[in-house]
Amino acid sequence: MVVYALFYGVSYPWFFVALMALSLVSFVDDIRSVPNSVRLIVQFLAMFMVFWQWGIVDWQSWWIIIIALIFCTGVINAYNFMDGINGITGGYSLAVLIPLLIINHSIPFIDTSIIIVSIISVIVFCLFNFRKKAKCFAGDVGSISIAFIIIFLLGKLIIQTGNLWYIMLLALYGVDTVLTIVHRIMLHESLGQAHRKHAYQLMANELHIPHVVVSSIYMVIQFAIAAGLIWLPVNKWLYSLVVLLLLCVAYILFKKKYYHLHEEYLKSKENVN
Repeated sequence: MVVYALFYGVSYPWFFVALMALSLVSFVDDIRSVPNSVRLIVQFLAMFMVFWQWGIVDWQSWWIIIIALIFCTGVINAYNFMDGINGITGGYSLAVLIPLLIINHSIPFIDTSIIIVSIISVIVFCLFNFRKKAKCFAGDVGSISIAFIIIFLLGKLIIQTGNLWYIMLLALYGVDTVLTIVHRIMLHESLGQAHRKHAYQLMANELHIPHVVVSSIYMVIQFAIAAGLIWLPVNKWLYSLVVLLLLCVAYILFKKKYYHLHEEYLKSKENVN
């Protein structure tokens, strides 16, 4: 985004300032622990600045703003939580950014250059991370920043078109995150506790599927969902409902078949301790 600003100017000043603040706090948190309260305050303020950039701040509907702030901040953190294996953040981000670029060609909602610069930066990151032995990792600064950029772009698209079903560009991450949270609540676990219960974690850890293969699976599935959303001549709401249903069923069946392996891992860990 700094490169974009140097070449094309600061077209979206509130977004740019918000991203810089969020990135700085996330970078510091990667080096030394930052209190959760501080991180959340900065995230909420950054998201509010994006709302201002979008031009949707209406004090008469303050309760909608609060709900939207909580939802968007939750999406950013969910994106960060999904960053657990090599290549998944970079690959999945490309599976969102490239469809956004395609959509922007037919429905201009933002300066194309900002999407292209984001795609190039993610590709460069993938050269070092999307491999068996990663040379570098995203950290909080990487995963939270790219999530923030994607939320900004996606929000712009939804606001301009009024089509909420574009949120399906985050469908796979959304289903994995929400159902994993539900699963952990059913297990009476603290949601703040570290865990390895996401579907991709079971694939990588318990089934020993190579990281790049798991990341590629997530990337291809999200690409396919986006392609259907863009090009299939069907009712988009019906399409979204069917896709979400299929993803939920696939997640539940996968967990039913393989979650026992994770339980065995936890038992072996307890025995060692």
